[in-house]
Amino acid sequence: MVDQVQTEAAPGVGSPDFLDTNTRPGHRFPPKGQPTITGFNRIGLWTLYMKEVRRFLKVQTQTVWAPAVTTLLFLIIFTVAMGRGSRVVLGVPFSTFVAPGLIMMGMMQNAFANSGFSLLAGKIQGTIIDLLMPPLSNAELMIGIVAAAVTRALMVGGAVALAMLLWPDVQLTAAHPWAIAWFGLMGSVMLAIMGLITSMWAEKFDHNAAVTNFVIAPLSLLSGTFYVIDNLSPLFQTISRFNPFFYMISGFRFGFLGRSDIGNTNEAVLGAAVGALVLNLLLGLVCYRLLKSGWKLKS
Repeated sequence: MVDQVQTEAAPGVGSPDFLDTNTRPGHRFPPKGQPTITGFNRIGLWTLYMKEVRRFLKVQTQTVWAPAVTTLLFLIIFTVAMGRGSRVVLGVPFSTFVAPGLIMMGMMQNAFANSGFSLLAGKIQGTIIDLLMPPLSNAELMIGIVAAAVTRALMVGGAVALAMLLWPDVQLTAAHPWAIAWFGLMGSVMLAIMGLITSMWAEKFDHNAAVTNFVIAPLSLLSGTFYVIDNLSPLFQTISRFNPFFYMISGFRFGFLGRSDIGNTNEAVLGAAVGALVLNLLLGLVCYRLLKSGWKLKS
């Protein structure tokens, strides 16, 4: 009798009652193979985003404030070299002309640096599994890293703008706020996605530095940051117009000055704004496909 009661109270491993425990109503665990998180993993995405933000905030002297000091030195050197206060470009003093370009350049370079470090550091340190194993889709992984890079870019942009105000010849006024917000966002997203693709491709920090030194820095410096392309020869004007950095910086400058290399009206700049969105969508699609394939991440 005792054996019979024990059998009824605790079914054996092979009994139907035991196999059915995972499907009984109110049971804590779902059936095997059924995902516990469906739809958009907001908590996981927020956790990844905060992890990336806290990573660069721990060394904010290097990641946020140092770029502001470096950019201010660029402004001082070029302003003094061009004859402080005596040269006028696009109807404004040279220092006022170059300030928006320097702000945008600092934002884009730091967006690239932040996302370019995320996956690469994990591959080198052997902790890449910490990003690949959590229940995050490829899109959520990309959005979290890119959003953190854009956050750093915006913080650097604010720090650089604050540093610019310390220079007496600079006057920053928002002629078209929509252009400042749009091109600032699009430029940061573009470089954040490029940095994420680079971090997937790179196998060591030298590879990342090579892209920074031989691709990002030249495209930034040769994008009309310190000059108007009308002063260039027709050949180099054509080359500049194939540089996406040129449109980001010129559109951002239009937001402050109301004039730029690509036009002096909202209608003239609108084409560049749409082009920036299309370019980012294409880059995002390429990045997503690479993440989904596990290129240089899952081996």
